[in-house]
Amino acid sequence: MTARSDRSSILLSLAEAHDLVARALMAAGTSVLNAESVAAALVAAEADGQRGHGLSRVAAYAGQAKSGKVDGKAEPEVEWVSDCAIRIDAGAGFAFPALDKARAGLEAMARETCIAVAGVYHSHHFGQAGYHVERLAEKGLVALMVGNSPQAMAPWGGSHGVFGTNPIAFAAPRRSEAPLVIDLSLSKVARGKVMAAAKNGETIPEGWALDPQGKPTTDPDAALAGTMIPMGDAKGAALAMMVEILSASLIGANHAFEASSFFSAEGPPPGVGQFLLAIDPAPLSGGTFADRLEVLVAAVEGQAGARLPGSRRLASRAAAIREGVQVPSVLVDEIRALAG
Repeated sequence: MTARSDRSSILLSLAEAHDLVARALMAAGTSVLNAESVAAALVAAEADGQRGHGLSRVAAYAGQAKSGKVDGKAEPEVEWVSDCAIRIDAGAGFAFPALDKARAGLEAMARETCIAVAGVYHSHHFGQAGYHVERLAEKGLVALMVGNSPQAMAPWGGSHGVFGTNPIAFAAPRRSEAPLVIDLSLSKVARGKVMAAAKNGETIPEGWALDPQGKPTTDPDAALAGTMIPMGDAKGAALAMMVEILSASLIGANHAFEASSFFSAEGPPPGVGQFLLAIDPAPLSGGTFADRLEVLVAAVEGQAGARLPGSRRLASRAAAIREGVQVPSVLVDEIRALAG
């Protein structure tokens, strides 16, 4: 497919988008294998309609690879700590190559032990959390993932950021359909959406974030300087603390308030963490998991107006595979300039 453009956007095939992202990262000093891993994840997010975790991240990633805040040539190191647990040092590199190794290890262990866990530390932004658990569900495993991010939310009743937006993702395999994927940020919206709005010169809805003075704002730049509002108020803040414990305290990664920004090229590596759990459903369910899941799905889909989580994501993906993705012209120009 040849890129087509109008005044505001450019249509790229997924292959064209992947090649463009990979070239921009390699020009910034990222190894071929790492650039391919990162590009696959960012383009998948763009295809799924998750623009905040897609091509809008390329300039920040490339800038950090150039400055050394991210080691674009890092080779993740895997430590097998038991028959059902691995610890992976991302080496201050991009999260995606480390998570590729985590998923491979989890699949092998879960087949033997039924339940397996992986912890990744010295890590970076891990993008669309659902991307990682969906890959495991495609292998027939039930998967859960949590990860922390630089401080963006205050504890309930507080005024300064302690927790990140700290996403949670879950995926379950289905018999003949794409895996069921649940992916949510513990802020009312993912901070990446605010970043994408800032990059595209758009405002954000009131109720997403507070400015540095703790007042509601529709200005994405003020929101990025302030704090995100937790989903579910006090309950969301409590869940964010749970994620912080699993992905940082338990693994030995930086807590959100210790991590540097994902967006700027200055400062030390963020050093955040991710926690993944994989379950082989057959032993625990006595072989009934696929049938029981479809009973649940039918109960949801049988109600007028109800939809399964992830249905919009799958529709966006199918359209992107057929037609490509419309990317703001200013963003494509930015990435092309980086790619050289």
